[in-house]
Amino acid sequence: MDFRTIFETVAEQFDEWRPRYCDELFTDLIEYANLDENKTVLEVGPGTGQATEPVLKTKCSYYAIELSKIFADFMVNKYGSFPNFHIINSDFEKYGFAENHFDLVYSAAAFQWIPENIGYPKAFDILKSGGTFAMFMMKPDIQHGGGYTDEPLYSDIQQVYAQYFRPEVEYKCNLDYDARDKYGFISPECRYYKKTREYNAEDYISLIATHSDHITLKEPFRTKFYNGIREVILNAGDKITLYDKITMYLARKP
Repeated sequence: MDFRTIFETVAEQFDEWRPRYCDELFTDLIEYANLDENKTVLEVGPGTGQATEPVLKTKCSYYAIELSKIFADFMVNKYGSFPNFHIINSDFEKYGFAENHFDLVYSAAAFQWIPENIGYPKAFDILKSGGTFAMFMMKPDIQHGGGYTDEPLYSDIQQVYAQYFRPEVEYKCNLDYDARDKYGFISPECRYYKKTREYNAEDYISLIATHSDHITLKEPFRTKFYNGIREVILNAGDKITLYDKITMYLARKP
């Protein structure tokens, strides 16, 4: 099973429920890369565009490469009216980009699907000298700041996972986000952002049903798992709060 395309099986749900990144992150990215109408940008694996519009609105020459035909069509329907929008329906690992072409190459929660020894060198080669490489990802937690504000709810949810979570294929991602300097990038840094989200039981189930390993759940575990999660959140007042830690990894090509 190819996790790179598994999300297309829930495309509409993916677009509706996957969380967006915070405005502060995009403000920092746009300033760091000095984006304007004179810059050329590549987004790797945009999905349905959770990290696309703020970059498009800088009027840069925006390109995306998306492996899934379903998601590529989704992106065209959503952003095709922007005159600076271009999308390539192909595999980043295999596509023949021109070297030294982009001022920014970025990816939101997608670069981890690319083998490190392919992804980093290719991003480096297609960037112009002085260009920016950026990756960002979001880690939600039920526990606030490492504390135990929601410890009973957290423990109850973990029990449901232990009892019923039997994905057909387990999520495995071993990308070393801190390996950028090993592939020629300079000035690596990380920037962190925090936000919170609240869901009721049904909405939370809609959210986690878009996670790669959750998509692979089969019966009888699938129904038992989601019924267990629903019951736990309903018993907690039909509310669950997620504390997001968003990390943006930045570096430059010399």
